[in-house]
Amino acid sequence: MTDEIDVREPDQLAGVPLPESRTLTIGHAAARASVMAALDNSRLPGGILLHGPRGIGKATLAFDIARTVFARTGDEEPNHIAAQVAAGGYPNLRVLRKAPRETGKGFYTAIRVDEVRGLIEESRLTRGRAGFRIVIVDSIDDCNAASANALLKILEEPPAETLFLLVSHRPGGLLPTIKSRCQSVALRPLGAADVRSVLGDQPGLDIAVALAAGRPRRGFEALALGDDKGLTALQGWLKAPGNGAAAGYLTIAETLAADKEGASLAFGKEMLRDWIAQEARAAAESGAKPRLASASTLWDKATALFADAEEYNLDARQTLISLFDAIRRHALSHLVLAPVR
Repeated sequence: MTDEIDVREPDQLAGVPLPESRTLTIGHAAARASVMAALDNSRLPGGILLHGPRGIGKATLAFDIARTVFARTGDEEPNHIAAQVAAGGYPNLRVLRKAPRETGKGFYTAIRVDEVRGLIEESRLTRGRAGFRIVIVDSIDDCNAASANALLKILEEPPAETLFLLVSHRPGGLLPTIKSRCQSVALRPLGAADVRSVLGDQPGLDIAVALAAGRPRRGFEALALGDDKGLTALQGWLKAPGNGAAAGYLTIAETLAADKEGASLAFGKEMLRDWIAQEARAAAESGAKPRLASASTLWDKATALFADAEEYNLDARQTLISLFDAIRRHALSHLVLAPVR
């Protein structure tokens, strides 16, 4: 007999508390303060868009805000509210995520329009508790075209004393009309000390914090992988990809591609995407148009390489080498070489 695990998200990490179970938000103090100021002044908007990189605690903050609003506008004790929110049973809270399939195997690939329509119908009913009603959409990026348009309708005319908290990892892909209906709150990756506090004291913490790059979720993933030599080597190489010969990254590609479970390879791909995205931002901020054009080309290349490798089951090692070659050429052309030590 095995213990049943309450699986509420398709990408839920084993042994890691869900956002609704975390009663302490670490970091994002300024973002939280801005929402609390609106609450203090009775000026909460109908919708708030919490956006930023994946895994930095946006959903955790959304549930923190929800608990505070319930406590301030309702008539129940904070501890009682927190327990019901964690259990998924607080009457004034609705959470929209990808739903489990009726077969019990896996989740749907998107938040479906029927779920949003059901939400709209519920909003017309008498609320279950005194105080605000809150809807957390985690994440709005998972809505398909039909569900996004249905959600837009209720955002355009939200019911009284109802707050929508939309979590987004990629706000650039959202409907402009959805963004215009929400107060935008940008969140940033956490500092190393905050990431360390979220992860807690456990073996491999220093490596996990370094690999997390400000994202606690990634830190938990790194802890699950243990002392991964391939990822540590990739992290070192990305600090100065124009230095050294190609033999260095050939070994990295070999190591990551040999991962039979695929977790290290997936983690490495995210590291590469992050490096390219950061390079594009740096290029844009510097005003160096050739560098920005090259970084944009790198992004397109990485997207195409990873998509083709997945669709056609191509060799992971060769896919990585092709991208490493392109990154090294970009670095040699547009970045200052790091000093040799």
